[in-house]
Amino acid sequence: MHMPASSRARLEQALSKIADPEGEGSRACLTLYKESAKTAADAADKRAREGASLGPLDGKIVTIKDLFDVAGEVTRAGSKILADEGKPAVADAPAIARLRSAGAVIAAKTNMVEFAFSAIGTNPHYGTPGNPADRSRVPGGSTSGGAVAVADGMCELTIGSDTGGSTRIPAALCGITGFKPSKQRVPTDGAFPLSFTLDSVGPMAGNVKDCADADAIMAGEKPEPLHPAPLGATRLGIAQGLPLSGLDKVVGERFSSAVTALGKTGFQIADEKIPLIDEMAALVATGWLPPPEGLSIHQDRLKRRAADFDPNIRVRLERAAQMSAAHYISTLRERARLIRAMHERLAGLDGLLMPATPIVAPTIAEVSAPAVFTEKNLQLLRNTAIANCFDLCAITLPIPGNGLPAGLMIVSRNGDDGKLLRIALAIEAILNDGVRGKGSQP
Repeated sequence: MHMPASSRARLEQALSKIADPEGEGSRACLTLYKESAKTAADAADKRAREGASLGPLDGKIVTIKDLFDVAGEVTRAGSKILADEGKPAVADAPAIARLRSAGAVIAAKTNMVEFAFSAIGTNPHYGTPGNPADRSRVPGGSTSGGAVAVADGMCELTIGSDTGGSTRIPAALCGITGFKPSKQRVPTDGAFPLSFTLDSVGPMAGNVKDCADADAIMAGEKPEPLHPAPLGATRLGIAQGLPLSGLDKVVGERFSSAVTALGKTGFQIADEKIPLIDEMAALVATGWLPPPEGLSIHQDRLKRRAADFDPNIRVRLERAAQMSAAHYISTLRERARLIRAMHERLAGLDGLLMPATPIVAPTIAEVSAPAVFTEKNLQLLRNTAIANCFDLCAITLPIPGNGLPAGLMIVSRNGDDGKLLRIALAIEAILNDGVRGKGSQP
């Protein structure tokens, strides 16, 4: 889609997309900031005319997930209970305040899974935005509305959270780019929590550069020009075993085509067996951290207003009551050991490759059955959660091809965010070149 040059014109185009009754705007965007966004866009255009730009995000049309504090507003986090009972935030979340200071034009707050606690993307309270590739399918979660907003042209960039894949899963299912930085990079203050241990804040956009610019701003850094990683000196591993098991036909074929394309370019690529992933999967299977940490946040609400929770969220929180304090603490300690071991294991690699999700987006109808919801939720989380479990950074890129979207995930060691983004930029160009070479569109 060709975007007009001025920020105000691009904003008007985004707002018209949101307002389109034939589109997903009413389900993707829960709060609109029309007037403040127009003021911010006009100010960005004035700076542009005067040669006083604040940087690459100045005038960029941005949406933010419903769990970020905005001064004077109740933070709903996709919940009717918080909408009823919440107190207005006293200040913007630091990540959001930094975006505003960089000239970002915040146009809307986007829909999400209630309390960010599912990879599916459904919300019974505010509606489920349909997947841009097939409106009968889920968008992925928990940053559901943000991914749809980017893919449908309601914004150029969106900010989400990622506890087990909540930026990367919807990005993969909706055919865009999603980045989960190293957890410590971006403050999570003012973002309604799910798991204090695992929550991180990251961007989704149509390309790697926009994600890199937003990440730098939110991390309190100055965005620097992004250059692709040198192919011949970049060592990539293809994670064997669990990350490649049970792939559906579309994901399997698309991932294989991406690996083939990369193998022709000079990247050093090798299969890597990493038993630590199986060890982490076994640990997670005994009871993981978001349920008990989420329960600690929502205990009182569950006692008072259990019927007002999304039933799929409520059952996962209530089940956490069975985890003992001793089990929770031993899980934390074992995770710390596995993080140290994985950091050592990845020392000889610049990145690991795997499919972002093993399956394409399920239909909204099929996940209406609780048992299917649970099954698909676990499938969608399986690969992305590896990065959160091992405290890594990760990005997903759309793999061009026919049919429903699928994502290529690249994972790097904690703190190697800059390297990861440079690798992603190089891979993005290769995948896009492949599309242009075939004369087709993804």
